[in-house]
Amino acid sequence: MTLSYIVSGFAVGLLVGMTGVGGGSLMTPLLTLLFGVSPSVAVGTDLAFASITKSAGTLTHRVRGTIRWDIVKRLCIGALPAAVLATLALKAFGTVSPAIGQIIRYSIAGSVMLTVVALIFKGRMLNWINAHPERQLQGNKLSAATIISGAVLGVLVTVSSIGAGAIGATLLVMLYPRMSSAEVAGTDIAYAVPLTAIAALGHWWLGSIHWELLMSLLIGSLPGITLGSWVARSVPEKFLRVLLAMTLTTVAVKLIY
Repeated sequence: MTLSYIVSGFAVGLLVGMTGVGGGSLMTPLLTLLFGVSPSVAVGTDLAFASITKSAGTLTHRVRGTIRWDIVKRLCIGALPAAVLATLALKAFGTVSPAIGQIIRYSIAGSVMLTVVALIFKGRMLNWINAHPERQLQGNKLSAATIISGAVLGVLVTVSSIGAGAIGATLLVMLYPRMSSAEVAGTDIAYAVPLTAIAALGHWWLGSIHWELLMSLLIGSLPGITLGSWVARSVPEKFLRVLLAMTLTTVAVKLIY
């Protein structure tokens, strides 16, 4: 089974490198559907996986100067307390009960579909915002919206491990349309590090992290991400996004039914 996990880590890493979509959208459903890992353990293990891999990405973006730390701060003000409260709620209601497991399963499916929406309509939403500059938030309203977005992502990521990637990046693009693509990517990764770390610690406290599985996924994902980044240069982005959107939609339907 360890070899299967390593291969799965490689496959997810390959897709992440090719598309830029967060691994949670792919890894958590894969563990749940293909390997029969319980939803709570799949979420906890993927959060630990994300906190480690995103830390490396943050260092790179910091060196390149592509992180907006003021926005990271606002997102964390909302996300980190929300992650703690979501963890306490999972503890209170019991992560291993069938009912809570089903809720987590539906949360994963819902987060996957939000990722699909972000993939398909991100360009159109950005075009609309740029065409209506009067609708863009400014000042205190923008700060409040950023904090609220962080809180929503904090709950979503803690419960489903999905949201810090494509959904978070899409929210940043909508709130800060003048940010460069590199700044969006760097800021999205940077705020996700403390969020996924706190959420992972919470799941460790809940006992829902599979450590052998985590190490196997890491061993496979690192070369996968490297190779995917190279392959992405020769594959049309639109084709990749359509393929990924179709795959994620199928995954979401299977999670529900």
